[in-house]
Amino acid sequence: MSQMPQQAAVSKCPSCEEPLEPGDRFCGACGYDLSVVPARPEDSPTLAIHGVVPAPDDVAWPVARDSDGHGHPAPVHAAAELPGTDSGGSPLPPPPPAAPASAPAAPASPAGASAPAPGVRFDRPGEPEEYPLQAPDPRLTAEPAPVPGQAPAPEPAAASRQPAPAAPDAAEKVCVACRAGRVDDDGYCENCGHAQPRERDHMEQESGPIAAVSDRGLRHHRNEDAFSVGCTALPDGAPASVAIVCDGVSSATRPDDASLAASRAAGETLLGALPRGTHPQQAMHDAILAASRAVNALADEPATAREQAPHQNAPACTLVGAVVTAGLLVVGWVGDSRVYWVPADRTAPPARLTEDDSWAAQMVAAGLMNEAEAYADERAHAITGWLGADAYELEPHTASFKPDRAGVVVVCTDGLWNYAESAEEMAEAVPLDAAARPLHGARVLVGHALDGGGHDNVTVALLPFPAPSQGAGSA
Repeated sequence: MSQMPQQAAVSKCPSCEEPLEPGDRFCGACGYDLSVVPARPEDSPTLAIHGVVPAPDDVAWPVARDSDGHGHPAPVHAAAELPGTDSGGSPLPPPPPAAPASAPAAPASPAGASAPAPGVRFDRPGEPEEYPLQAPDPRLTAEPAPVPGQAPAPEPAAASRQPAPAAPDAAEKVCVACRAGRVDDDGYCENCGHAQPRERDHMEQESGPIAAVSDRGLRHHRNEDAFSVGCTALPDGAPASVAIVCDGVSSATRPDDASLAASRAAGETLLGALPRGTHPQQAMHDAILAASRAVNALADEPATAREQAPHQNAPACTLVGAVVTAGLLVVGWVGDSRVYWVPADRTAPPARLTEDDSWAAQMVAAGLMNEAEAYADERAHAITGWLGADAYELEPHTASFKPDRAGVVVVCTDGLWNYAESAEEMAEAVPLDAAARPLHGARVLVGHALDGGGHDNVTVALLPFPAPSQGAGSA
């Protein structure tokens, strides 16, 4: 007689995702036989990478001394604040000098000509502009030749002349397209109508030896990812690095706000708990719970009530994070964002350190499909775990590892791993000097996703292992 596995490890039916009651042998909705579902493994292991058996973790975590919060995260930079280059790598030319206030007015549009439609957006990289900016045809603007015997045309009245627009003040935002017009409060240029890049369209942050980059991608109208990175110190002075990456659930209300709230809450919790002596794995568990509370709180805000339609869900996101110390690597996650381990010695095998909370992963775990079949299904990326007020049951996953060599930890959303799914593919995409130049490495990985199609928002954080001493950073 076959023995029923512990059903507490399966909260939803692997076939139809209907919630289950403890002790159920068959799904009440579809009749699926739950005895074929393997029991979930214990969730807080300490594992060795490459088969090296770690010594018992008998480290006494002392009570923290008074701390002023070492290593506050560096500010996030918007794309407009960073120097740009052209396709050949040369610096962009400086913007043209602003026209003086007394410059003659530009010729008015011909009668009947219509301005660009206000709903057309121009802030999507990689897509052709519908209304490219061109110099006026000299045949249309040149003065007509005088006709013999005809009196010259009278000068237009002064009242009919349109004054030239004044150059914007230095303190005002200037359009990134025409480099002359003011940017209105709605984010569009008053001169040419171009939409300006938003702060979260492309974000980069470097904090000590770790770095993260997030990009909107080429197909989405906004960036619904968010991240938090920072460095701190354990009570004994040993360095610790922290990275949190969140991916908003697009089918939910306010996914961008959910990911931002979750990443901030989790990052602040970790950076506050580690200096007090909390074990990194316990700190990661507590950080996920804090992120969940932050996302749940959004469901009660008036903004959600105004925006939420009957067919939409409450604000929701996924979360994945990593903590790196001198000899320990801790990961935590809810959802389908991932952590990869890439050794500095590329002859050693890389590894994926997280398991997706997704339909495909459940099918593989239940033995109903192999991995290739499951991820080829259109339901593959339907998540079965997330942070949000409408989540069935929060099940934070945490695990700790003791790598036996130096390497780099890759924390990313599916916007990246969709283009480098296996550990071997991810290791091939990671630059060889990623541990020494994490910001450059993160930029390269985001570029890899954009070159692959950029169908989703892309966010990645890189953490060197072991954690370098305080003050180390990118070359």
